[in-house]
Amino acid sequence: MAIAGFSGGTAKGSSKRNSKGASKSALKGDRKGAIVAGILLIPGLLYLALFFLTPLVQLVVTALESPDASGAIGAYVYDFNVQNFADVAVKYSLQIFRSFGYAFLATIFALLISYPLAYFVGVKVRRWPLLQRMTLVLVIAPFFISFLLRTVAWKQLLSVGSPLLGVLQNIGLVPHDGYFIGTPAAVVFGLTYNFIPFMTLPLFTTLERLDGRLIEAGADLYANPFKVFTKITLPLSMPGVVSGTLLTFIPIAGDYVNASRDFLGSSDTSMIGNMVDQDFLSNQNYPYASALSVLLMATILILVSIYVRRAGTEELL
Repeated sequence: MAIAGFSGGTAKGSSKRNSKGASKSALKGDRKGAIVAGILLIPGLLYLALFFLTPLVQLVVTALESPDASGAIGAYVYDFNVQNFADVAVKYSLQIFRSFGYAFLATIFALLISYPLAYFVGVKVRRWPLLQRMTLVLVIAPFFISFLLRTVAWKQLLSVGSPLLGVLQNIGLVPHDGYFIGTPAAVVFGLTYNFIPFMTLPLFTTLERLDGRLIEAGADLYANPFKVFTKITLPLSMPGVVSGTLLTFIPIAGDYVNASRDFLGSSDTSMIGNMVDQDFLSNQNYPYASALSVLLMATILILVSIYVRRAGTEELL
């Protein structure tokens, strides 16, 4: 009995020592893993600090500058001049409102066009992989052509005397004695066209993973197609809708190509990006250009945060 008790105590003691040793080795392994992960993160953190954080800080510092006492063009000194933000908000209020208005309309139009397209590619032709891949290539094909070239091409196609403009005039979309280039409609059209792939691809990624049996189950339960879409398809595809609208709205709000008078816009369709370009390159008013850029980023960040939380997809933040 004593020998048995002694052997049992020895076994318990050895098991405790083994568990302590295992926990120590696991702790050492975790520490080594954390050190290795930290070392691997250093290049990425340095890259972000050098090419993202440093320019962002410089942008904010420039936005707080005031004109130099010498009065020389392009000469400014740091003065913590927060008045620059109020000045650009008042001076460019029309362009700010126009930018977000154009971005909202173009995002809605891109969603209305992209959702049926993504549904067709991701769900309807899923059973034919070759056709699905070919259709997807057609969707992303505009990425292989320069953004500027595509915009210039539409400027030529929609200019006065072009056959396409004649067709639009004949069907009543454009007055016979009117023009399309330089109008808000042309700018919104260009923005919608150029950013459709940014909307389609996230939607396709979500819809392609949609379980078709859920749609069949809805139909088996006597739900009409509209109810199946609103109760099953749309809720399950909301992550793609949110991602697509963000990828579309954010760059459109800061776009300056389509609204430029050199492309599809005019002086009456200028957006925030055009004003930043004008203040920075033409007027050399660097504080105003920087303040307008910071204001644009802050506004977009606030709007995106509200939108994501209201959409119920906080994990995207």
